[in-house]
Amino acid sequence: MIFYSPGYLFLLLLLIPIVAWYIYEMYKSDASLQLSSTHSLQRQPKTVRIYLLHIPFILRVLAIILLSLALARPQLSNKWKSESTEGIDIMMALDISGTMLGEDFKPNRLEAAKQVASEFVTARPNDQIGLVVFAGESFTQCPLTTDHAVLINLFQSVKFGMIEDGTAIGLGLANAVNRMKDSKTKSKVIILLTDGSNNSGDIDPQTAAQIAQTFGIRVYAIGVGSYGEVKVPIQTPYGTQYGTMNSEFDEQTLRNIAQTTGGEYFRATDNSSLRAIYQQIDQLEKTKIRVREFSKRSENFVPFLLLALGCGLIELIMRYFVLRTITN
Repeated sequence: MIFYSPGYLFLLLLLIPIVAWYIYEMYKSDASLQLSSTHSLQRQPKTVRIYLLHIPFILRVLAIILLSLALARPQLSNKWKSESTEGIDIMMALDISGTMLGEDFKPNRLEAAKQVASEFVTARPNDQIGLVVFAGESFTQCPLTTDHAVLINLFQSVKFGMIEDGTAIGLGLANAVNRMKDSKTKSKVIILLTDGSNNSGDIDPQTAAQIAQTFGIRVYAIGVGSYGEVKVPIQTPYGTQYGTMNSEFDEQTLRNIAQTTGGEYFRATDNSSLRAIYQQIDQLEKTKIRVREFSKRSENFVPFLLLALGCGLIELIMRYFVLRTITN
């Protein structure tokens, strides 16, 4: 309940002097009939009139309260909210080649990419999101879905060695495009994450980018890797050994892919910068939400006004008929 004219509620402050005056008058009033002794009267039973003595004043106070509320015009408000969402289709193309085991990220590039991507998925409940993985070959780990719990579980099962090693960036990108080309949504996005240069597959990265452009798909390309030498685990017959590799890769190709499709290129050099990149993409690709609100208000002062009039009428009846006093 809300009040259209809440200023009238200040009338309730008048009750303070009214109640104070009534209490003062009760204490200062003198008896008009003097008796030598009231001992005999104290043994007389009290009549109903004695118990009703203060009722008129109580009714007057209630009438003032109810009249103040009526003047403030209480209103009942009913609201309806209609919300419609327009999700974005996002396909994530993740490089799972051997170089993604580089430990310049914690614990390594692949695990960091999986963790940050999972956080990104969790933050976008209204979007259809899928996953394509690639190394020397490419396959779809999860088609576009709104069941993000399943998608995150499939993310966690991704590991190096699932497919032949290599870096087929063009093939991975083309596979992601193929999964999105029939989408009816207005906004289609591919997040391509890799740390290498294209050295496998039958499709050139620039050709794949042009195909993505044809279908209106934007590509955000993320190159991962710090600068300089990086420690990489190598499996040998004698167990895991560590070697080093140069962290340079073909950034220009990734820039061209992003530019061709209207996306952007980013480079992540550690876990925090990778997380910041995903947050930036999250801001760039906001789900569109349209909200319509309807509000209906109805006047509710009549019951308060009728109750105030009723209290006033009952007070008059009691004061001048039920509790009538004899005056000189």
